[in-house]
Amino acid sequence: MSTDSEIIKRSLTQPGAFAELFDRHARTVNAFATYRVGRQAAEDVLSETFLVAFRRRADFDLAVESASPWLLGIASRLVRRHRAVEAKHWRSFVAALPGTDHSSLGGLDEAMSRVDAQREVAMLKERIAALAPRDRETLVLYAWQELSYEEIGAALGVPVGTVRSRLNRVRRRLDPHRRKQDFEKTQQRGAGSGRV
Repeated sequence: MSTDSEIIKRSLTQPGAFAELFDRHARTVNAFATYRVGRQAAEDVLSETFLVAFRRRADFDLAVESASPWLLGIASRLVRRHRAVEAKHWRSFVAALPGTDHSSLGGLDEAMSRVDAQREVAMLKERIAALAPRDRETLVLYAWQELSYEEIGAALGVPVGTVRSRLNRVRRRLDPHRRKQDFEKTQQRGAGSGRV
């Protein structure tokens, strides 16, 4: 089986070979775009991603076997152009949360557990929606696309250290206990330095 870089190299003289790359990675790029901008805009991002990739295939680093980070990087830049659609998608995502309907089939404990779980999911979704776009993008590539720090760095065109700091910031913002601990540490530092 050919590597992605071999397919891209072959496509330089045989353009039809590039279709193999689409067959391999279209699902991943589409899933990423769908999660980021919604189903309708994702179709545009998917087609634009492969159009841009085809046009720029001569620029691909043939020493890299997988084209996935490269393609997701292109898709990520295209997603930024759909910022308004993305914001609308997140607002509707949070608004579409189910209510706290009680089922007459379950016991009170079960119903309360469902209500608590729904509240936690709602708060998490709101916190994700409130992240800075670049932090949310890094989270999606890490958690949903399962890219390594190095692959995320390649996809977004940033150093690995930047990926690490973004994910650390995301963890702090999504974990309420960690935020509370950070706040308490800040308060202690302020008290220890004589500040009021």
